[in-house]
Parts: sequence; C-alpha cells; structure tokens
Amino acid sequence: MNALVQRIIAGWALLGGALILAIVLVTVINVGAFLLARLLAPLGIQIAGIYGYEDFVRLAVSAAALTFFPYCQQQRGHVTVLLFVKHFPPWFQQGLDKAWLGLMAAIALFLSYWMWFGMLEAQGDNATTPILGWSEWPWYLPGILSLILWSIVCILQISGRCAQEDVVHG
Repeated sequence: MNALVQRIIAGWALLGGALILAIVLVTVINVGAFLLARLLAPLGIQIAGIYGYEDFVRLAVSAAALTFFPYCQQQRGHVTVLLFVKHFPPWFQQGLDKAWLGLMAAIALFLSYWMWFGMLEAQGDNATTPILGWSEWPWYLPGILSLILWSIVCILQISGRCAQEDVVHG
C-alpha cells in the first residue's frame, strides 16, 4: 500500500509539472505574439495574443501549486530548524517530529475541508472565468486532492511507514 501511495504522489507531482510546462509554453507563445505584433505593427499586420490567456494561467497555477506539497513532504523537503533541537535526546526529537507531522496533517485536512466548501460555493454561484467562461469549481479538485495526499503522507510518516529512505524512485 505504501509503495502505491508513493507512486500516486510522484505521479501527482509530475502532473503538476506538466501543468507548469503548459503555463510556460502558453506564456512563451503569448509573449512571442506580442513581440511579433510590435515588430509587424508598422507594416499594418496585427497579431493578437492568446485569447483567454489570463484565465487559463490563473486556473492552471491554482491547480498546479499544491500538487508539489505531498511529494515535498514525502521527501522531507520542507524547512526544518535543527539549531536547538539537535541538542535534545533522540526520543524527544522523534516525539517533536511526530507532533509536527500530526499538526501538519490536521492543518492540511482542515484546509481541504474548507476548500471543499469553497468549491461548492463556486459551483452554487456558477462562478466562471471572465474571458473564457470556464466554470471555476472543477479547478478546486486538484487542490483538495493535494491537501488530502499531503495529510496521508504525514500520517504515514507518523506511523513509520513512509520514511524518506524508503521512497520509491523510478
């Protein structure tokens, strides 16, 4: 089960990376169109940027941003301050680590809970993007799933089933 969760989390981060690449690609094309428009304007040639660029980028960034949190947690890639803690006995360090992991899992679940209600509100309000008219509520789902995966990693790390050394690569 743990290897499956690790693979799901790695795939989820790759999906976030693909969204970031799509954002970069769309941005490069859009900036290129604006540059061409300025260069060709004296010749009377008009080139427009990508229609709905802002809508796509805003929604894609909001979806991609949280996809990396579970993987970062799995890798223990978050910032830790060991300046004072390293002088305490190992049992205290482990207890403190588990307490912080528990707090992090609780916070991630708390945020996913409220994000769920935000999604339901956006759906109920029929919130759409201003240019493309896309519904906004489906773009909440990646964030909610990311927060749930993040809390699962924390819980697995508390139970000792997801040590950083055990992470499956490949």
